[in-house]
Amino acid sequence: MKSKITLFFALSLFLSVSMAKATTPLYNQEAAASSLTAVFDNYFLLKDALVKTDAKDAVAKAKELLESVNEVKAASLSKTEQATWLKMNKKIQANVQKMATTADIKGQRALFVVLSSNMQIVLKASKYSQPVYAQFCPMANGGKGASWLSKEKGVKNPYYGNQMLTCGSVTETIK
Repeated sequence: MKSKITLFFALSLFLSVSMAKATTPLYNQEAAASSLTAVFDNYFLLKDALVKTDAKDAVAKAKELLESVNEVKAASLSKTEQATWLKMNKKIQANVQKMATTADIKGQRALFVVLSSNMQIVLKASKYSQPVYAQFCPMANGGKGASWLSKEKGVKNPYYGNQMLTCGSVTETIK
């Protein structure tokens, strides 16, 4: 009887370990979601500082964004996210580093044009938890136009702030 109980527990332990290994995902979805979510959330806070034409706050938000960019662990991302992140990471990092040391709102906004373009590429490859709106102002960037991302459907222009707060339109909803 004692050997049957021992055999039963050994078999139970073996099966539970086998099942745990079988259900382990290839990447850590929770870690991936949280690390990229932090990057996107800090991007949105930076965008809001530019909407308010607050250069000092934009520097602070750029530093927070840089910290979240540096904390992303590529190994925790899905294959698609990882490939995109590894392609865009250095560009985003370099751009945000410049923003974190640029006290001039015009300079910050010029850097934000490139940052927004790169962030849109990463966002489309990721699994962000809510819809994001790609918005466009045809007058920004010296009349060439510029895009940005927003969690709100209503346009609040980071390139002109209060001068032309609602200049622009939603060009795409990214889900």
